[in-house]
Amino acid sequence: MHHIANLSAFEILDSRGRPTVEARCTLAGGASARAQVPSGASTGRAEALELRDTDAARYGGRGCQQAVANIEGPIAAAVRDSGWTQQSLDAALIELDGTSNKSNLGGNAILSVSIAFARACALERTMPLYLYFGELIGVQPTRLPRLTVNLFSGGKHAGGQVPLQDVLVVPAAATTVAAGLEHVVATYDAAAELIGDRYGVRRLTADEGGLAPPFPSVAAMFDDAVASIESAGLTPGTDMALAVDVAASHFFDGTSYHFGDKPSSSAELIETLADLATRYPIVSLEDGLAEDDWTHWPSLRSRLAPRSLTLGDDLLCTNPERITRAIETRACDALLLKVNQIGTLSEAATALRLAREAGWRVTISARSGETEDDWLADLAVGWSGDQIKVGSINQSERLAKYNRLLAIERETGWPVVAWPN
Repeated sequence: MHHIANLSAFEILDSRGRPTVEARCTLAGGASARAQVPSGASTGRAEALELRDTDAARYGGRGCQQAVANIEGPIAAAVRDSGWTQQSLDAALIELDGTSNKSNLGGNAILSVSIAFARACALERTMPLYLYFGELIGVQPTRLPRLTVNLFSGGKHAGGQVPLQDVLVVPAAATTVAAGLEHVVATYDAAAELIGDRYGVRRLTADEGGLAPPFPSVAAMFDDAVASIESAGLTPGTDMALAVDVAASHFFDGTSYHFGDKPSSSAELIETLADLATRYPIVSLEDGLAEDDWTHWPSLRSRLAPRSLTLGDDLLCTNPERITRAIETRACDALLLKVNQIGTLSEAATALRLAREAGWRVTISARSGETEDDWLADLAVGWSGDQIKVGSINQSERLAKYNRLLAIERETGWPVVAWPN
């Protein structure tokens, strides 16, 4: 049990210049730690609610002063001067909120407290945060996640010049995080030079740092990715693979998908995506269909297996109920885990357990609106993530996580997970 002496919070800005929350938890023994929480742009309907203020004159109504007030008011009053485990604290926060989507206190308020408490507990016990996270799920971590890094962006991350949201590179042959980053940087630099020559644009980037030139088509986006890998002196499919975030919910009108020259049915889009996975070295395909197109997700998984993971993000929202449904219907075979989608570490741990019991791969993911807090890297290691999805390699809120992985690698000497080879 860890006794909470005080909780405090204040409003900060995320990587898009929008408000988010930082909380600080001080334990009775003196350990004190803070946590900053991210915010998403490509959000699923079933996500925990980020509580925003309604004052349109201040940050366009996106302020987080009420979430801060909830931390320093009702949450602090409920947990101060009492002893907690991570599980009991998270349960108390959920009960105090009393809603299914954290809309009373705010998912941003609740998660910042959950993470700050975890970090304070690890500090009090003089243990690395990744080992504390591993202990929460009864696991001793022994490996590091493989990188999946944004190269090119479209969709909501880049103004929609193409409907596809992200093409990512996966350093498939690298056996260390350090070597993986070397290959990624070489590919990114080659891509930046390529788009300068081909499109006459400089390194204009999207929310998560991906390059975002005016691609004439989705096929051009993939062709340019392969050309960049080759220009970096690497072999596509051997040294460097691709991952894709389709984010199909954003170009689905309720009836048809607007992905190409004409509207497509679910079955037609599945065939288009399957063709891309055949033509290009794609090892993971995220949100290939809309978040409520449950009928067709099993067909997508069937068409992509075994060469590519069918990764659920908006479909699943790190929500145990939706994950259970996806397992039962064989809708996908991999989970994109975003803790702020569900709101507490304990609920995210349940989502992780369900995915692992089903034999799924798990990608631990950041959000488009990030901070320079690096707790996500510790989570990806502690929860033995197969992949980590942070963004690109040119913005400090992304590099903070990569640099933390490098520090953990140096400290532990653990290998990178063998996937996808």
